Amino acid sequence: MELRSVVGIEQELEKCKASIRRLEQEVNKERFRMIYLQTLLAKERKSYDKQRWGFRKTPLNEGVDPAAVQGAESQSQQPHMQETGGGHIVETLLYVFLQTECDLEKGLETRKWVLSGILSTEESYLSHLEALLLPMKPLKAAATTSQPVLTVAQIETIFFKVPELYEIHKEFYDGLLPRVQQWSHHQRVGDLFQKLASQLGVYRAFLDNYELAVETAEKCCQANTQFAEISEVKPEEESCNPWLALLYKPVDRVTRSTLVLHDLLKHTPTSHPDHPLLQDALRISQNFLSSINEETSRRQSTTVKKGENRQLLKDSFMVELVEGARKLRHVFLFTDLLLCAKLKKQIGGKNQQYDCKWYIPLTELTFQGPEETEPLTIPQVPDEELDAIKVKISHLRSEIQREKKANKGSKAIDRLRKKLYEQESLLLLTCPSMPLRLFNRNSKSYSFLISSDYERSDWREIIKEQQKKCVKTPSLTSMELQMLTSSCLKLQTVHHIPLSFNNEGWLLFFYLKKSNSFFFSLSDLYCTLEVDSFGLFSNKAKTRVYRYTTEPKWNEEFEIELEGSQTLRLLCYEKSYNRTKQNKDDGENTDRIMGKGQIPLDLQALQGKDWQRTVIPMNGIEVKLSIKFTTREFSLKRMPSEKPLGVFGIKISTVTKRERSKVPYIVRQCLEEIERRGMEEVGIYRVSGVATDIQALKTAFDTNNKDVSVMMSEMDVNAIAGTLKLYFRELPEPLFTDELYPNFAGALTDSVAKESCMLNLLLSLPEPNLVTFLFLLDHLKRVAEKESVNKMSLHNLATVFGPTLLRPAEKDSKIPSNPTQPISMGDSWSLEVMAQVQVLLYFLQLETIPTPDSKRQSILFSTEV
Repeated sequence: MELRSVVGIEQELEKCKASIRRLEQEVNKERFRMIYLQTLLAKERKSYDKQRWGFRKTPLNEGVDPAAVQGAESQSQQPHMQETGGGHIVETLLYVFLQTECDLEKGLETRKWVLSGILSTEESYLSHLEALLLPMKPLKAAATTSQPVLTVAQIETIFFKVPELYEIHKEFYDGLLPRVQQWSHHQRVGDLFQKLASQLGVYRAFLDNYELAVETAEKCCQANTQFAEISEVKPEEESCNPWLALLYKPVDRVTRSTLVLHDLLKHTPTSHPDHPLLQDALRISQNFLSSINEETSRRQSTTVKKGENRQLLKDSFMVELVEGARKLRHVFLFTDLLLCAKLKKQIGGKNQQYDCKWYIPLTELTFQGPEETEPLTIPQVPDEELDAIKVKISHLRSEIQREKKANKGSKAIDRLRKKLYEQESLLLLTCPSMPLRLFNRNSKSYSFLISSDYERSDWREIIKEQQKKCVKTPSLTSMELQMLTSSCLKLQTVHHIPLSFNNEGWLLFFYLKKSNSFFFSLSDLYCTLEVDSFGLFSNKAKTRVYRYTTEPKWNEEFEIELEGSQTLRLLCYEKSYNRTKQNKDDGENTDRIMGKGQIPLDLQALQGKDWQRTVIPMNGIEVKLSIKFTTREFSLKRMPSEKPLGVFGIKISTVTKRERSKVPYIVRQCLEEIERRGMEEVGIYRVSGVATDIQALKTAFDTNNKDVSVMMSEMDVNAIAGTLKLYFRELPEPLFTDELYPNFAGALTDSVAKESCMLNLLLSLPEPNLVTFLFLLDHLKRVAEKESVNKMSLHNLATVFGPTLLRPAEKDSKIPSNPTQPISMGDSWSLEVMAQVQVLLYFLQLETIPTPDSKRQSILFSTEV
């Protein structure tokens, strides 16, 4: 190798260093591979050769039921530390031996078999300690190199007092083995047990460090792949985390010591020299075990009130926001803590299990974060994706029903149900956007996304109420947390993703009257109504604000479209006019909830023409309500008006000709008022207005009331939006005309010619229809510009106005269907509505629409007429 320049020498030096680093990595890899193999070898050496102790291999089975012996052996391999209501550890019998009313000779013979069993379990215990200690030496050696696997402090924490325990039991085993091999009835072993009991202080130190050791091992497994590879080696009989299994062995061992000594003492005659020594060892062990039990009892007594057990109060599937990503969780609220868990996937037919992500004691939980808390950024999912998921869910439900009717077997139905569960889980994961933030006293924050203000308020109320009752809770040990998480599978009350049923195609009419009770102070009050759709709740209607009253009398009627809705919720708010008032946990202006309640929507019981009266109780207040159902098809049917005058139910060309305008007066007035004070209204056009106000405005416009502008200025803006939608819905022919509607729907399927076809079809509309549509289109785009405030995206607006502007007057659908795949009524409706939404969305997404100058000028001057 010729090195003629400084640069060349430096390059070769860097190559050499890189080679050394690569070789060091390979050496480390081989070193830990060696540890892996050594651990496997130690595990394989667990077989016990009883002949080395000088016994026959079968005497334990003589005269004993083999099934009973096998059951006892399998039982002895499982953890046996259980807790009663008083917090004491219940010892489970480890050895099963025959004891008959025999003479002293047979009693001493039984003592030999007790000792042989002790020796056997002692060897097994030593093999576990050896497996636990095998990695310690190379880990310590690696800790002094440039690439340590674990730090010295981590190693000392994980293996704290384990070498000492191994030496204690190795000395005990080495002393007991020759005495058992040279057995006689006069053989003494009491001194060995007395010495072993006197060294239980080492176990005290191990138990005090146990929780920290487990937590350190778990963190190191997550952070270091080499250590994680070692921790994969575990005994065959263990099914839990390998490091937990190995580290738990000393805990398990010390809790069994009392039983072992008691059993040995029972088979030792009082005249035997070992008897007083074994009594002393048993006394020491019992005192040690009692001290552990007392500490456990004190810990439990601070967790819940005396005489009470931890109980589950509420659980639900929720969406957690973790580093900007949505995660599906199952949240459990207990009497003393809140636990967030993830349901593990089922693999190989194993039972479902929960994995605890975090927990907060209720005494350390608060809804108010520090002043410097960063605002929450919520990832939004496009509305198009949400609608596509809903359509898939509807199709899958219809397929399941068809499969049931066809009796094609359970496998096909199970496959469809699995797909349905996946889509419903995806909808639950992507849809909620209302934040619920929780804070720990150490300023650690957790964020959930919820679909409903009712649900968010419910969680807050039940947590705050329980916080008044519980006392300070100490941290749970890893084992306690593992046991609590495992119990969630049995305790859970919500077993599936929230489902909804097929009552699509129905409208709910309800008449809100007044409250039967008084509010405590004069307030500005209003109500909102929520219904569920696909298992998630959303706000559908809002009443007028009833000002400065303790007994509001709303007397308002609403119309709500149902999509598989099962429940109607009513929330009463106190209006806040202070714009600077902020809710720190979500950063939004908020009004205070004064009361809330809900009732089930029973379609069969409420179906019919008559109003059904009911009462919703909420926080000591009762609100009267009358409701009835009607079919959506009946409500949306276009019917020409029988009145010669008026505007509702009259062709748009007739109205514009009569008014000598390009855009109907009602459209211009409504849009002007909404742009004046409704652009930042949350849910504008989506939230239903008061039906009585809408009917009043309809009458005013039909009779050409000169005071209509004054009426509008005094009405809720949602009623004005509802009047505009009602006008378009009651046109005898849709704005896009019956003739051209099938062409608009068909043009969407042709991706090549879509742009030219859609524009040509639009320009083919009659001039009043075209000008009115373009006038409305510009307004809707301006509404969408305020999406961050009003929550109305282009897709939301297209969903509201698509069926209103395009739905044909004919009853039958114009959407062609594939004859090889029969489509149910619900599917047909979904396909048609989806096509109408997509047509309007296409035009909303166009930046500009090229139109002839004459028609564009008509738009500019239409408001002057």
